[in-house]
Formats: sequence, C-alpha cells, structure tokens
Amino acid sequence: MTQPLTLVVLSTGLDNFKEIRTALSADKRVQLLAGGNDAEQLHEEIIRLKPMVAIISLGAEAEQAIKFIERLSSELPRMAIISAANNLSPEILLQSLRAGAREFLRLPISAQELKTVLDRVAEFSAGQVETPKKKGRMIAVFSSKGGCGTSFIATNLAAATAARTVLVDLNLQAGDLPLFLGVNPKYSFADMAENRARLDDALITSFVTPYSSNLSLLAAPKEADSADEIEPEHVFEVLQKLRESYDFVVLDPQHTFDSITLAALDQSDEIVLVLTLDIPAIRSTQRALEIFDRLGYSRQKVRIVVNRWSKLIDVDLREVEKFLGEPVIGYVPSDYQTAVTSINLGQPLVQSDPNSKIALEIKRIAKTVATGAVRIQEDVQPRRKLWESLFKREAAQSLKLQTSLEKF
Repeated sequence: MTQPLTLVVLSTGLDNFKEIRTALSADKRVQLLAGGNDAEQLHEEIIRLKPMVAIISLGAEAEQAIKFIERLSSELPRMAIISAANNLSPEILLQSLRAGAREFLRLPISAQELKTVLDRVAEFSAGQVETPKKKGRMIAVFSSKGGCGTSFIATNLAAATAARTVLVDLNLQAGDLPLFLGVNPKYSFADMAENRARLDDALITSFVTPYSSNLSLLAAPKEADSADEIEPEHVFEVLQKLRESYDFVVLDPQHTFDSITLAALDQSDEIVLVLTLDIPAIRSTQRALEIFDRLGYSRQKVRIVVNRWSKLIDVDLREVEKFLGEPVIGYVPSDYQTAVTSINLGQPLVQSDPNSKIALEIKRIAKTVATGAVRIQEDVQPRRKLWESLFKREAAQSLKLQTSLEKF
C-alpha cells in the first residue's frame, strides 16, 4: 500500500480552506491532518504532526505568509511547502519560492494543476526518508550521599571523551557545573524543556553552552522557580533528543531518588556509582544498590568508583567489595590541592593537568565506561595485592569492619 501524503493547510479564510480541502479530497493519496487561519496555532500542529506537505495560502497578508514559509523551511527542511494564491504578482511569487516554497498553486484550483503539483511533492517526499536516528551513550554519575565528588568526576569523565559530548546538570535546584568549566550559561535545562516539542540539532546547539569543540554543558536553571516547572516526562524527552545529537550524554543528577533522578537513571546505559571509603558512604552505596535491584536495573550497568582513595585509609577493600557484592572498577586518588585548583581555574583536570594521577585514572575509567568493557581480573589483581600489602589485618579486625558496616 502506498504511503499517504500527509498534509496541512494554512488558509486566509473559510472559503479558501473549503476549496482547498474539497480539491484535495479527490486525490486518494492525500491525508489532511490539520488546517486553519492562525499561523502560530498551526505551527504547533506542524511541529507535533510533522506532515510531508504544507499548503500556505498567501492572501492579503502575503509578507506574513512568506515569513511563515521561511520559518517552516528552516525548521523542517524535509517538508515540501506549496504556496497558493488567487492573483499573485511575479515578485511575491518569487519571494515565496526564495523563502522555501517548492511549488505554487493557483486559486481557484485546477484539478490537473493540483495533480501535477502533488505528483512533484510526492516524488520529493519519497526522497526525504530520514536516516535512522543515532543513539548516543548515556552515563549517569551518581551517589545517594552528598560530598563524594560526583560533580568533579562527571565533569572530568565528560571532558575525557574524544567524541561530541554534552554534560547535563540535573541538580535542577542547585547545580553548579558552570564553575567546573568556567562558563556562564545563557540558557538552561528549563529552556530546553519548555521548547522540547520543536528540538532539533540547531535549537539544541543554541541552548547548550560550549566549552570546547567536543564538550558542551546543559546547565541547571539559575532560578529555583524555573526548576519547579520541570516534570519527569520533560526530562525523558529532552534526554532522548540529546542522545540523538551527541555521542555521549553525561549526567550529574541529585543525590536523591526523586522522580527527576529516576527518569535519568532509567535511561542511562551506565551508572557510575561514586563513593568514598568511609562507613556512611559505603552504607549509602549499599542502599543505592538495593534500590537499583528493586527498580530492575541490571548490575551490569552499574560501575562502582572510589573517589579520594588513599593508602592511608584504614579500610580493607576486600571487605567493602564483599559487603557491596560488586567489584570496584576505579580508584581516583586523593589530591585535594590538585582537584581544587582545577575547579578554581574552571578547567577539567584531565585537560589542565592530563598527566596527574587523578587525570590518568579518570581517563582509564572513562575508557572502560564509554566502551562498556568489563574490567578483567588481570587489571584488578595488582591493585588488590597492593591494598593487601598495605592494610593486611588479623581476622578479628576484618570481622570488626564487617560488623560495623552491617550495623550502620
């Protein structure tokens, strides 16, 4: 069965609309989706329905109609536009074609002329089959306990990728990722959510704040009131659009399991679960893993990373991994001065000091997470041996730690 030729009509009056509708009804290919004389109202329907063809009646206010044609041509280049009018000067006709109209239709409509015009736009539409949308990889950097350095890790993971990446601040009430990149965003997530129905690559680019040729930031709203208007479904739609525009989408959500955070975690391909080696953070991580299990998340999409690791921390890694039931895939060294300096400079450490121990480990983690690779035993074993040599305990000390974790 031949695909219908979906179509909308902007008319200058009821009589014009009836005439056009009657003429179109004679062609079995045509499926009229919407029509009216209000350009703004029809624009919303066009964005929502994405028809193959739009007929724009020029009428008395030809200049306004031409501006509308230009707008549609810019936003929906795959849609064929037909300008229509009763008595039209050659100058106005030329302007409509320059604005983006592919065809012109004289009113009153001639059946033969209409068929010829529809044949041409049908041929054009047949060649406008969209290529499948790409789906970038989405990585959420999360901790259910504040103070574990998730924003620092998220920023540097995003900066460590060699592909087009957008870093998204989903701490909508109090996000501060612009400080980590030294940028001053003009727009925020709230602007993108408000315009989500008409998002395309050009509009998305206008709402994000570029940091480098590969990295951009979608900031949290500056005003808390703006965040109150954002619903979970808005987050879902925006993130879906971002995945179509970028190779990687790195999320920095809040430290709670609210509906906004869950909308982000649900979509993520990988969840980098960050903790520090203190009992409150370890216990919080264990609770987060339990919640992930109840939500039906596969453990394969959860990657545990220790931040601010130091050989002076008196905690046995074997007991931590046993308590969590998951291996640790990365250890970001503790170096307060180096990390704070990069934040104060507004430059990710992987770029400002790429050979530092922190940067090297984050880049290794980024490679592991970005490819979805499973860390092999040979890569883990040397770290475990080092840890064991530094923190070898008697059996009673290990039991004491295990008991402390379980009771906390």
